Amino acid sequence: MSGQFIEVTARDGGHFSAYLATPPQGSGPGLVLLQEIFGINDYMKSMADRYAQEGYVVLVPDLFWRMKPGVVLGYTAADFTEALGYNERLDLSLAVEDIAATVVALRALPMQAGKVGTIGYCLGGKLAMLAAARTDIDCAVCYYGVALDAFLDEVPSIQCPMVFHFAEADAYCPPEVRGKIQAALATQPQIEQYVYPGCDHAFATPEREHFDKPAAMMAYSRTMAMLRKVLGPVYDLNHLWEQHCYYEFGTRDVDAVMPTMVAQPYVNHVPTMTGGVGHDQLKRFYKYHFVDSNPADTRLIPVSRTIGADRIVDEFVFCATHDREIDWLLPGLAPTGKYFEIPMLAVICFRGDKLYNEHIYWDQASVLVQIGVLDPTGLPVAGIQTAKKMIDETQPTNTLMPNWASSEGKPI
Repeated sequence: MSGQFIEVTARDGGHFSAYLATPPQGSGPGLVLLQEIFGINDYMKSMADRYAQEGYVVLVPDLFWRMKPGVVLGYTAADFTEALGYNERLDLSLAVEDIAATVVALRALPMQAGKVGTIGYCLGGKLAMLAAARTDIDCAVCYYGVALDAFLDEVPSIQCPMVFHFAEADAYCPPEVRGKIQAALATQPQIEQYVYPGCDHAFATPEREHFDKPAAMMAYSRTMAMLRKVLGPVYDLNHLWEQHCYYEFGTRDVDAVMPTMVAQPYVNHVPTMTGGVGHDQLKRFYKYHFVDSNPADTRLIPVSRTIGADRIVDEFVFCATHDREIDWLLPGLAPTGKYFEIPMLAVICFRGDKLYNEHIYWDQASVLVQIGVLDPTGLPVAGIQTAKKMIDETQPTNTLMPNWASSEGKPI
């Protein structure tokens, strides 16, 4: 963990600790991260560090300090029992007062610049909603908050933008209760709410038994979209991606590529499962199996680019001649000298002003057909036509579908 603990002064004169994580840029908007029932454990600190990487100054207050300072629990049965005890004894009104004091302390930090939001998980999700209703925070996010239905009378007091993440199979929030909560939230146009199918409580915590990585990633992106919109900082993702590609395909400079990415990035070329996870594996991949593995006449034809809060979706045509062994695209195949064009899709995720990961997709069968190592006869695969049709929609349609002729002249 890269953060440190600082002391916060409570409104009634006491003092409690809070974990502070700061962004690489040195300053940024503020975030108050609100704990589960397990105290400021490694999960909470890791999330604080992640949001700091996104450009935020993050404080995680010790909300159990009035009962026992410095509670740190894991997810064993014994820890869960102890955590439930703290949860039952917690004075929610005083906890919200302590959150307000944390906001004051955060705004007083020299590195905090601009607005302040809050994100809470489980118990913290409920407190995030109460903080949105009772304090002057600028936005809030609630992950599977518990017992929200007991505070629906406070929903009209929520004036800031807010996001709620619900787990469809959350035993602590059954469907009939969730429906009542969602109906109340729907009266506030600035509130977004999402339900994650098949997920249970704590789906965003990797160490918990119900962790669901796809749902956690989706929720994280939705959270980031709201944070960027309300708090900033807003980075020029287009420029960052263009610079990264320039070093990959223009100057072919691996030592310049790596600093455009986070400390531990990863890349996955989905059809061939090539790339690397972590700095050292990825640099090795780039240096020996990617940058100089690309053919001399490599060319990218941009088709579309969608830029979101934390990612880019890039659609393009990859054009090249198979004049060398292309480890990442055609591993193990000797050069055929054949020219090919393939539609590609890249999904690039960012953390702050650095690339975090890349998922690259293409039709491998089309490449194999074009270089002459796959006979398309009798198979629903095509060659260079896939690239031509993506750019020119007037090219023939349904040529691979034998049953297409059977609907000719039928009523539509």
